[in-house]
Amino acid sequence: MEPAFFPILLAVGAVIGFLAGLLGIGGGLTLIPVLTFIFTTQHFPEDHIVHMAVATATATMVFTALSSARAHHRQKAVLWPVVYAMAPGIVIGSLIGPQLASALPTRAFAAVFGMFVWFSATRMLIVKKPLPGRELPGRLPLFYVGAGIGAVSSLLGAGGGFISIPYLGRHNVSIQRAVATSAALGVPIAVAATIGFIVAGLRQPDLPRWSAGFVYLPAMVTIVIASMLVAPFGASVAHRWPAVKLRRAFAALLYVLGAYMLWKALNAG
Repeated sequence: MEPAFFPILLAVGAVIGFLAGLLGIGGGLTLIPVLTFIFTTQHFPEDHIVHMAVATATATMVFTALSSARAHHRQKAVLWPVVYAMAPGIVIGSLIGPQLASALPTRAFAAVFGMFVWFSATRMLIVKKPLPGRELPGRLPLFYVGAGIGAVSSLLGAGGGFISIPYLGRHNVSIQRAVATSAALGVPIAVAATIGFIVAGLRQPDLPRWSAGFVYLPAMVTIVIASMLVAPFGASVAHRWPAVKLRRAFAALLYVLGAYMLWKALNAG
């Protein structure tokens, strides 16, 4: 990869880290279109560009989620019993998602991702009040919910926050605790999904040098350095700033990024 792209990746990593801490998301929805563009300009194998972008973004989320979860834990906002109940299902689902992703051609994968980004942006703009008295279910239902979150999140390279935060909110969990718990849930999602993408990529003989399966290591390391430094700052801001304007601005960004991925789907070879 050309050295000129490393400052861009550092800047993107800083933004990803801030968003991870602020909104409890892994940052993949923002990072994947950027990596798709960079990998395209570097003439990576067309059949693997989106898969590598998703896998690399997922690998960076291991470190970003750890940094973000640690910062939220200091604020005593993480609902650890919920994390422990959902984590086994998340791991199972996150191992399955990459295998499904590796079977999709680039055109279909980019289209699915673009539509999911638009769906996520729309969900962010629609704020529904939860039913009074609704509480979180027991461990077994949370296991199944975790499996679904893990499968969808790992398939699309998302940290799960766009599913888990609305889900927790509908069960009368405060936004601060939902963000913090989502950040902690991002750790098992990212670890299991990264393993899945490495294994899935081992079957591909034409990946670029310095790749671990579908994970492109130079991009991952560069992004991780910046994101881990900034994630704690985003977490501290999350407990002070109102979320309405941030939600709208981030939704607008997602619409733009989703449009790029849909354009990629239409123009893929």
